Amino acid sequence: MPIRTNRGRAAVYRRLWGWPLRSPRHLGATIIGVVVLITVISTVIPAVLKPRTGGGGQAGTTSTVVTGGSGGNQIGVLPTVTSTPLPTKASSPTPAPSSAPVNADARLVADMWVDAFSSYQAGKTTKEKWLAGLKPHTSDELFPRLASIEPANVPVVIDQPLKPIKSFTESAEFEAQLEEGKLIVTVVKLPEGWRVHEFDKVG
Repeated sequence: MPIRTNRGRAAVYRRLWGWPLRSPRHLGATIIGVVVLITVISTVIPAVLKPRTGGGGQAGTTSTVVTGGSGGNQIGVLPTVTSTPLPTKASSPTPAPSSAPVNADARLVADMWVDAFSSYQAGKTTKEKWLAGLKPHTSDELFPRLASIEPANVPVVIDQPLKPIKSFTESAEFEAQLEEGKLIVTVVKLPEGWRVHEFDKVG
């Protein structure tokens, strides 16, 4: 039956407060119970009151949601970065030289060069004079090569007109007949004018 009078309630309270003091065992049990109760309260209440983040995930953590190519959501997985190489601009092909009629200046330079090339006479012409006759008609790149040649070994050119082999807007090739074989002379157009840039003995 419920206690309805103040005297009855006071008697019950006295019994409750007095129970720990009845014996050392009661007092020790009471202290242990209070410590356990405080520990439980200090652990459970903060966890309950702490706000949850991340849609129900663990408190205090941030989830990264990445949509994969297959359509599902992957949590905590960083996206894979695929580098796409930049398109490289292909180098423009070098245009082929345009054919053109034989240039009169190119032919003239080739003729004068071949004459000077075959003008050496042993005992009458020095190497310096031979080179001096070639220099005005020779490119700066070819002239050092001529300086290393012994003019006495230069093949004899047969006196006849040069034969054009190839002709372009910036260069031309001519053929001179030798006692043995042929001499191919290449003339190029430089800022200073047409000059012999290459020669080669064939046959």
